[in-house]
Order: sequence, then structure tokens, then C-alpha cells
Amino acid sequence: MAFRTTILILFLIALLGAEDKVEFVCPMDRDVRQATPGKCPKCGMKLVAGLPDPEEYQESLKVDGTGLLTFRLFEPRTNQAVTRFEVVHEKLFHLFLVSSDLRYFAHEHPVVHADGSFTYQTHLPGGGEYRVLSDLYPAGGTPQLIAKTIFVPGDPVPAPSLTAPNLRATLTTEPAKAIAGFKTMLFFKLDPSEGLEPYLGVWGHMLAASADLIDMIHTHPAWDDPKKPIQFNVIFPRPGNYRVWVQFQRLGQVNTFSFDVPVSALE
Repeated sequence: MAFRTTILILFLIALLGAEDKVEFVCPMDRDVRQATPGKCPKCGMKLVAGLPDPEEYQESLKVDGTGLLTFRLFEPRTNQAVTRFEVVHEKLFHLFLVSSDLRYFAHEHPVVHADGSFTYQTHLPGGGEYRVLSDLYPAGGTPQLIAKTIFVPGDPVPAPSLTAPNLRATLTTEPAKAIAGFKTMLFFKLDPSEGLEPYLGVWGHMLAASADLIDMIHTHPAWDDPKKPIQFNVIFPRPGNYRVWVQFQRLGQVNTFSFDVPVSALE
């Protein structure tokens, strides 16, 4: 009997120890997990203990006659306005704007106000349909990627060219033909490779968008080594044509490029 009691006590101690074990998780890359505090090797974010399960927050977006965008985020359970946000890659809010013809692209950072709202004054090239992607992290929650559509009065006009003042980039993918639902590795060779600098906390930012702008993905390099071709890993959700925009910083200047990636269905 004493032997059985000892075994039971040891089992309960082990069980309690397992329950008390804390795991630190990256809010952006939830596959990055470890037993001690630290930063994510992929995106550089601080690992969080006891990260809650993902929940979808509601966002309101208002556009006035001058093109001023006003954003507010609401908690999913209480519908209360969120007033506190976590810094992600040096900013509280990453905003992406893409025109329906995929020719206009902007990566901006709205201004926060005391009531938790954000505003951004747009400088869109003309009228038409634009897709708006909000990337922000409410305190106590999980990172949010929220896409909305706005319609601007007037006729569309040609978008300004992307600027790449001091860098050239070429893209190769592995596999050579991207397959929907499977990981595609995108390798960017940068020339010259000297003088590269982190941009907003990482070695690059990427936005991938399907041609119909239904699917939009904001991601960062798979590892932190600018001496190698910079690699992004993307799982394209559907077959079709995608456009990817990438941004790298060299000698204090941000360079923006776009590439088209056709994605096939698994045969």
C-alpha cells in the first residue's frame, strides 16, 4: 500500500509540474515556441507567455471627403473600443493600401489618438476601388489582419512608379511553380548586398495579394541573415495570379519592388 501511495504522489507532482509549465510563444509566428523568454528569430517580436487563442476583432473605418481614414478597433466579447496596442516592428499600426488594378501600393503608419482611434490622410492617385489592410496588435489579445474595401470618387489615374533608389532585386521561387496550399519559398537576391539595414525591425516586409484582392498576406523573412538571399515563406491559399510587394532598406533609403507569382492547383 505504501508503494502504491508513493507512486500516486509522484504522479500527482509530475502532473502539477506539467500544468505549471509556461510556454513562450511568438504572437506573429505561433509555431515559434520555447520554454524561456526571448525574441522570435523570424520576426523579432517578444515571445509571450500564456498567449490567448486568436479572436477576430471588429474594425470600423470611416472615410471623409478629404480622404482622411479613421480606424477604430472593438473587442469581440464586450464590443468596447480598444485603447491600448502593442508595438509591432516599431509601429502600433501597419496600413497597406492597394488599388484594384494592383498598380498602386502603399505601406503607411496611421497616427494614434488618446481615445485609441487611428487616422491616416491618404494621397491616392485617383478614384476607384482600393483594398485597405490593417495590421495591429490589441493589448491583451492577438495580432489582427483586417481587410476592408473603400471606393473613392473620380476616375482612376496611373499610379506613381514604385521607388527603388539604390537597390536591385531578382526573385526565384522554390518550387519553381508555386502550388496553392503548399509552402512556397521566395528568395530575393539584392544587388548591391552591402549597406542593407533592418527596415522597421526586420530585414524586409512583404505583402502578397491575389489578383481579386480577396487574399492578402503580410509576412517577414524566414531568418535573420542578410548575407544570404532573403527568404520569405508563403502559403498561397488559392490558385491564380498573385502580386507580391517587398521592401528593403539600404543606406537609409527604402526600396520597394513588385513581382507577379502565378500559383497553380495541385494536379
